[in-house]
Amino acid sequence: MEEKLKPIVRFSKSLMPQEETLETNKHLKKLVIGVPKEIQADERRIPLTPLAVELLVNNGHMLYIESDAGKESNFCDADYIKAGAIILQKKEEIYQCDILLKIAPLTTEECDLLKGNQIVISALNIGTLSKDYIDCLILKKLTALAYEFIKDQHDGFPVVSSMSEIVGITSILIASEYLSNEHDGKGKILGGVTGVNPSEVVVLGAGTAGEFAASTALGLGAIVKVFDTSVYKLRRLQNNLHQRIFTSIFQPTILANALKSADVVIGALRIMDESIQYIVPEDMVMNMKNGSVIIDISIDQGGCFETSKVTSHKDPVFRKHGVIHYCVPNIASRVARTASYALSNIFAPVLLRTGECGGLEPLIKEDAGLRNGVYIYKGILTNSHIGKYFGVSSKDIDLFLSAF
Repeated sequence: MEEKLKPIVRFSKSLMPQEETLETNKHLKKLVIGVPKEIQADERRIPLTPLAVELLVNNGHMLYIESDAGKESNFCDADYIKAGAIILQKKEEIYQCDILLKIAPLTTEECDLLKGNQIVISALNIGTLSKDYIDCLILKKLTALAYEFIKDQHDGFPVVSSMSEIVGITSILIASEYLSNEHDGKGKILGGVTGVNPSEVVVLGAGTAGEFAASTALGLGAIVKVFDTSVYKLRRLQNNLHQRIFTSIFQPTILANALKSADVVIGALRIMDESIQYIVPEDMVMNMKNGSVIIDISIDQGGCFETSKVTSHKDPVFRKHGVIHYCVPNIASRVARTASYALSNIFAPVLLRTGECGGLEPLIKEDAGLRNGVYIYKGILTNSHIGKYFGVSSKDIDLFLSAF
């Protein structure tokens, strides 16, 4: 029997299995990012860890790290090379990158190394800067962002909050050290033990640093008292701690009595009123117990105590009226590796979004929180507070960007 011929079935090319094609981001921009070595005294942090560098490199960006930039945070050059970064030995070379990411503000010498028309992301620390610094950034036509002013989607300041959390926890650990005999302290354990009264910790300020200081002290078993100018902040702190503790607004008599019995006092209040120089006068410090410990977290803002004066990581404490004072700015650098990871978790996503948007300009147009950190845009001062502080004319960045 003659075999029937099977009909030939022709498939349209469009119906044949095709290699999947993914939509590419036409606006993606390859960034050239440089991370210089910090030269400011006591600054041990680095803004990008090797893990963050690897993430950025895998997304097509170029990362240049100055040799030994991560040494103080215990990240070696080999860690960054393994992550895909290029290590530069000469300082001059790193300042030619399109984007510079630093912890501390640029020094005058570092400004002179810039090629111009670049983006610089660093702290501002306006109280430590001069008009010459601002003039240099303007002359170089830089776009400068102060990372402490960058806001998130919840209208918070992520860098400030993250560092405050670290500082609050670390302040209690430092206090515990200086209560011990090892540091010529009273020889007390911070939390106490069964049958022995626990130490008393007074926290001035119910912000993020104060909250985490209180939480850490409570976790160690101490008795904690918190003072603040705001009842709302005190209520929020108690809710966040999930327990009732002693709280009070600043009443001189109540504060003085609390300080008399305190073993540790944490100064974590940022004084916004320029007419107020300190919260705790010297006579209250004089009445504190011999060997008690003051940790003035707010020393970089002027301090909470009349007896405070700036110290350093190398020489961190002094005694006055028998009270140990620890007044080191930048306590987060004491735990530089942890702080670097925290900063890196904030900076890496910002850089990724910058590349995805095609550069910083389109990103700050759509992101008001990031735009809040810009204080110089392409050589034009856009922060009125800085303008008034240094006597330099400024322009509103929202109006300036809307013109383009």
